[in-house]
Amino acid sequence: MPASPETAEPSSESRGSRLLKPPRRWVVVTGVVIILALIISTLLRVSTVDLYAVNQESMHPTLRDGERIAVVKNYPDEGGVQRGDIVVFDGEGSFTPYQGGPSLTRTLETMGHWIGLGPAPHVYVKRVIGAEGDLVSCCDDSGQLTVNGEPIVEGYLPEQVSPEQPASDLTFEALVPEGRIWVMGDNRGESVDSRDLLGAPGGGMISEDRIIGLATSVVWPWEDRRDLEGGLR
Repeated sequence: MPASPETAEPSSESRGSRLLKPPRRWVVVTGVVIILALIISTLLRVSTVDLYAVNQESMHPTLRDGERIAVVKNYPDEGGVQRGDIVVFDGEGSFTPYQGGPSLTRTLETMGHWIGLGPAPHVYVKRVIGAEGDLVSCCDDSGQLTVNGEPIVEGYLPEQVSPEQPASDLTFEALVPEGRIWVMGDNRGESVDSRDLLGAPGGGMISEDRIIGLATSVVWPWEDRRDLEGGLR
């Protein structure tokens, strides 16, 4: 007895058409949203604000190892570099030897930074003590740093400055040339900074074109998030 239309086996052609059925609309929409979010995130991180992992103790207690900081890219702006600003910069060629073009190690380190698995290669965070034209010296009779002959109050240091405990154990005087900055860590006893590079090319100064951006806040860990204050008094 021939099969009725209700019980007939579907043809191989109809089965194949079901197998090739286009994906559901929500799958396509979700994929498009994810791709657009990645594109927008990349554009923002390249041009506006990026996140960097602190991988050093030289800025303690202002910054702690393992924290993540927001870094504004459009810096310096029309106002230029300001003393006291906390800046993130590429230290290759000054703090670390220049290594030239791309390498597998550098590529992997950069990828790790972008997905949050590690710090960016050759990147440092320090505080600006002197901008172009400033004469930075250490130390006066009270143990304070001076800029252009005026002592500066550094309330961010882990210990109070005194004649017995100066702002730097190393005595120095440096005139900052045009287009460069003098940087130091807040944790002076554990910081490799401009003081240690006085005899190197550039005289310990960091070129402004090596600045990546201005650190404005700690965003992680969540319970420790806070704004970062700059400015010297």
